[in-house]
Amino acid sequence: MKFESLIFDIDGTLWDSRELVASGYNEQLHKEGYDHLCITAEGLKALFGKPITEIAEIMFSTIPEGERYPLLRRCMEREQSRLRADPCDIGYPRVKETLLELKKKHRLFIVSNCEIGYPEILIEKLGLEGVFEDHMCFGDTGKPKGETIRMLMERNHVESAAYVGDTQGDYEATVVAGVPFIYCAYGFGQVEKPWKTIQKFEELLTLQENQSL
Repeated sequence: MKFESLIFDIDGTLWDSRELVASGYNEQLHKEGYDHLCITAEGLKALFGKPITEIAEIMFSTIPEGERYPLLRRCMEREQSRLRADPCDIGYPRVKETLLELKKKHRLFIVSNCEIGYPEILIEKLGLEGVFEDHMCFGDTGKPKGETIRMLMERNHVESAAYVGDTQGDYEATVVAGVPFIYCAYGFGQVEKPWKTIQKFEELLTLQENQSL
């Protein structure tokens, strides 16, 4: 099976930003007097990949409903400031080299459940300018990931694609979008029945060489 395009998740797929994200969140929570809501990098593992609104409901269930999402937005603003200020040496091994090789035969895109600005930070910090043709996220669309994948494909006239991610939520999004799922087993989640599984990011090149992509 050959695909015109490959669409990538971010967290648990291209990099592991949990320590920096937790640091940013906790700085903001401490500033606002919510020290009891601070989170660890390990605690974020189960949250990454979920829509932003769902993360807010889980993290801040003990505060009034109308304050949860605004608080998370402020945490995310602090998180992005933290990421911009840090060298962000958090990409998985051989991500850039692998993407550059994949780009020779495929169009490359990003779809994530993140906020606006996060894909741009990843691209800048990992030196991936010009690698991805386009990206869309929950912050752009306000839609579940499966719908966002479809929207990106429609906007870019993508005829065939596989999605590369690391969680059950990613897999379920590909079912909605109608595209095969490549599971990154080194990431944050467990997936029972992916189309393909890789243990290292560069194994995408093996799939390409075997004409699976």
